[in-house]
Amino acid sequence: MGAYAKAYEQSLADPERFWLDAAGLIDWDVFPERALDDANAPFYRWFPGGRLNTSYNALDRHIERGAGDRTALIWDSAMEPAQRRYTYRRLRDEVARAAGALAGLGVGEGDRVIVYMPMVPEAVITMLACARIGAVHSVVFGGFAPRELAVRIDDARPKVVVTASCGIEPTRVVPYKPILDQALDMAAHRPDHVLLLQRDRQRAELGPGELDWADVVPGAAPADPVPVDSTDPLYILYTSGTTGKPKGVLRTNGDHAVALAWSMGAIYDIGAGDVWWTASDVGWVVGHSYIVYGPLLVGATTVMYEGKPVGTPDAGAFWRVISEYGVKKLFAAPTALRIIKKVDPDGAELAKYDLGSLSGVFMAGERLDPETWQWATEKLGVPVIDHWWQTETGWAIAANPQGLEPMPVKPGSATVPMPGWDVRIVDATGAELPPGQEGEIVIKLPLPPGALATLWGDDERFLDSYLSRHEGYYTTGDSGYRDEDGYLFVMGRVDDVINVAGHRLSTGAMEAALAAHPAVAECAVIGVPDPVKGQIPYGLVVLKAGAEVAEDELRAELIAAVRREVGPVAAFRDVAVVPALPKTRSGKILRKTMRGLAAGREEPVPPTIEDPAVLEAIKPLLRLHE
Repeated sequence: MGAYAKAYEQSLADPERFWLDAAGLIDWDVFPERALDDANAPFYRWFPGGRLNTSYNALDRHIERGAGDRTALIWDSAMEPAQRRYTYRRLRDEVARAAGALAGLGVGEGDRVIVYMPMVPEAVITMLACARIGAVHSVVFGGFAPRELAVRIDDARPKVVVTASCGIEPTRVVPYKPILDQALDMAAHRPDHVLLLQRDRQRAELGPGELDWADVVPGAAPADPVPVDSTDPLYILYTSGTTGKPKGVLRTNGDHAVALAWSMGAIYDIGAGDVWWTASDVGWVVGHSYIVYGPLLVGATTVMYEGKPVGTPDAGAFWRVISEYGVKKLFAAPTALRIIKKVDPDGAELAKYDLGSLSGVFMAGERLDPETWQWATEKLGVPVIDHWWQTETGWAIAANPQGLEPMPVKPGSATVPMPGWDVRIVDATGAELPPGQEGEIVIKLPLPPGALATLWGDDERFLDSYLSRHEGYYTTGDSGYRDEDGYLFVMGRVDDVINVAGHRLSTGAMEAALAAHPAVAECAVIGVPDPVKGQIPYGLVVLKAGAEVAEDELRAELIAAVRREVGPVAAFRDVAVVPALPKTRSGKILRKTMRGLAAGREEPVPPTIEDPAVLEAIKPLLRLHE
């Protein structure tokens, strides 16, 4: 039995032993006597009785072991431009002062702090400062609209909001203070204080009771780490809700630290002194888990990048960062590579940099289509590995465990379930499906450490949203299948399965066929209403830079490709070329919004949209299918 199979089997057969062993990766003030408390299932509690401090584990303990001068954080801003390096000692000292400043503003154990900041080191410092004093942080993506921020303020009821004067985008400066002011005017809850970091690009006027970071934090008395219960909350992270009210995913301290520390070594093969770069934002779960907590818990060097894959200044931006800092592993969303591929399909910019330090690339956030995988694998010459997880799960449900036992890559697959994740494929009735047959992906309870404990202040909604559809299982909302080797293929959201004349078909399979065309940079397929077949697929494709092909010819080739790969039953006959696809700021294509518009509904523009103009530009194409 290989290392992966042994670990996976033990994690399901004897989770007590497996996770108590993993708990040894963390320093505890009181080591837990047992791993799982299931007395109040399905509200499971991991490592009851254990006490620890997450900030101490991320910073102080490395210093105490002689690594105080090791680089903990590298901040690279392509927007200012500027760079900063923090050793573990410097980062600990700044976090301790920020924690002292928050404590001086009345923040204590269990109190909430909303962090509404761009990609600057002070965002990381504030998160770790909250953890240091037992406070609960809730990071809201910088630039979110006032209404969305107000809803989160009312739900979390923070004592303090920490913000910045502005965020910097490639083509504009986004003033944060007016957005926050509008949000506070809309919100019923009023925080005691607003603490604001001034950025030179655009400074903000402070109102009564509002404080300047520079006046409060540098001179504050450092705060020592406060031990908290393993089951005490660490952070709230809001994810979109179908009712319009966001869901506050709640993560607790002990199991979060154990899961992330275990994953850094076993999945990513990253340990003390390795340079690790997650090209995401601290406003997303990927940023929480793998810009901030995961790499620091194991003593690695984490890179924090303020910029874009292209345009800051060119399609070589990612390769510059990897080369300049000696990045060992990159974690990014597939859309980032697709954007680079679109602008620089031949890799001319990549050829300018020495990527000798890079040994692997991890992709998540959306399905990694085989065409993008092929391009990246050829150009980079290292393993390009898809893996699958969600805001709710906090870390990978399925992955290729590079530190535990590297496995062969299968394009289109997230590889295999990770220890603790008992993944099943079921039909609408909950009956398990055989290998090769697509269905709903569910996970048998209990979920492993690191997953959400509940939704903030709303246990009932937690049950209704995730645990009610199939008793005893967590519903992921994704569809897919396992092959004969146990590899998991995640094909998309359950909503992305369309019913064509009684045949349930995955739009992911059709997208894979479109993406394989040499002229296509990225694509999306949605189901649109049809009076005869119920639904039919409709394709939208973005061409690579410099692609020269007649649209009629391209359309014929793409229709033939889908017919060849999926079959005539797909009834794929309509595809349009568009300049860009509407996406969220984290790179996810707005398929649900496009489906609604195609069905004739007036869909609200999601607050996470990257560029509303892109959606407006394609609306006429979608309305043809009302």
